[in-house]
This record gives sequence, C-alpha cells and structure tokens, in this order.
Amino acid sequence: MVDLPPEVAGCEECLALGMRWVHLRMCQTCGHIGCCDNSEGKHATAHYRDTEHPIIRSAEPGEDWSWCYPDELMFQITQE
Repeated sequence: MVDLPPEVAGCEECLALGMRWVHLRMCQTCGHIGCCDNSEGKHATAHYRDTEHPIIRSAEPGEDWSWCYPDELMFQITQE
C-alpha cells in the first residue's frame, strides 16, 4: 500500500492541462494522483484503464476508503 505524500498538489493531468478537479484519488500500485469521476477529466479511472492498476484510495483529508476497480468494491484498511 502506498502512503499519501505529505502534500498533494492536485491531479497530475489536470495540473498539466490547466483543468479543475473535484476530489483526488491515489493509485495504490504506483502513487499516481488523479481526479475522481465527478471531475471533468476522470483521470483516476483513466489511469486504471491505461495501466490496469486495480486499487485507488481517497487522497482527500479525513477520508480513509479505497476502491477496487475490477471488483467494484469500496473498502477500508484498518490497523489492529
């Protein structure tokens, strides 16, 4: 599992294209930061389609959920 970086500037593609995003997601395979499906670019899902990296997590403050694209399953990883 990839930990969130201390600071997230924004969606990598949106920043490069001068676009806006709604919420951010982080790929748990490579750490790519992309925007959610409510954003115009839908770059997190596009990253999954391009790479088949299966799991993202929310990169929003206070959120600790993840999403598995192949299984269409939301989950939380808890520490015991």
